[in-house]
Amino acid sequence: MGMNTTSDGVLDEKSAVDAAERALADIATVRAEVSKAIFGQESVVENTLLAILSGGHALLVGVPGLAKTKLVTTLGTVLGLNANRIQFTPDLMPSDILGTEVMDQDETGRRSFRFVRGPVFAQLLMADEINRASPRTQSALLQSMQEYHVTVAGQTMDLPSPFHVLATQNPLEQEGTYPLPEAQLDRFLMQVDVDYPALEAERRILLETTGMHEADPQPVITAERLSEIQKLIRQMPVSDTVVDAILQLVRSARPNQGDSQTDKQVAWGPGPRAGQALMLCARARALYEGRLAPSIDDVKALAEPVLQHRMALTFVARAEGTSIRDLIAGLADRLG
Repeated sequence: MGMNTTSDGVLDEKSAVDAAERALADIATVRAEVSKAIFGQESVVENTLLAILSGGHALLVGVPGLAKTKLVTTLGTVLGLNANRIQFTPDLMPSDILGTEVMDQDETGRRSFRFVRGPVFAQLLMADEINRASPRTQSALLQSMQEYHVTVAGQTMDLPSPFHVLATQNPLEQEGTYPLPEAQLDRFLMQVDVDYPALEAERRILLETTGMHEADPQPVITAERLSEIQKLIRQMPVSDTVVDAILQLVRSARPNQGDSQTDKQVAWGPGPRAGQALMLCARARALYEGRLAPSIDDVKALAEPVLQHRMALTFVARAEGTSIRDLIAGLADRLG
């Protein structure tokens, strides 16, 4: 069924409402199916889904055993995506991610090189414990995450569409980890912090995951349908008020912009990519909640997951016990 669009590619009002209602129904089905396997953690599930619906990548940070990997696996199944998993280790090489050339010999004895694709050629790539690999291997993901293709032996190969990286990371205080470089952190649309489950959710985990039968989520949409929803989100209108709020938030988080408090506390702040992420994720959050346009409340709710990995505190701020979360919350509170 076709949809009517205006000359600039934006859906007309009736088509927008119809498309949004269908997308909302699909998103609700996805949420219900994910909840069969992931108990509690509503904000974690929401933010991870928002990153995918926005067409981006997400970094899930938390101590081991909080179902980060299970969430990614579940999302791959429910969204109908072809998924691969890489367990990052200190000895992992870039070719283990991208693929490598092997030599073949045919029946006539003629030899030729053949490229064997690595696990990055998937619609959903789970990079498990990404901070346990060396920076050299971490950087092998950079081109694929930003440009959606890889270059091996001088040949450029496109990745499947849609393509998403959901990486998990243990907190850097733990031994045997390598901090991700800032350039790679910026490629993640959001950093999603995974905390310990609430009491009732943990009770349900104990009861439902230690018996004979565990929930087995099923695919509820296809990769093609996901792409349609992603395109719809990019067509949603954003009011000047929300655009101004995004600009105010991002620019107020940068030092040397006329804010003495930020100058004292922030060593370096978010670039324009943070504003782009807020624009996309605010649209996705509005649709996730059944609205046709984002509001300032969406910007406030997304400030922490979008900004926290794109800025750093000064030594003075860290010495005073300031947390990046508190700083971002204070900046968000200044919005209308």
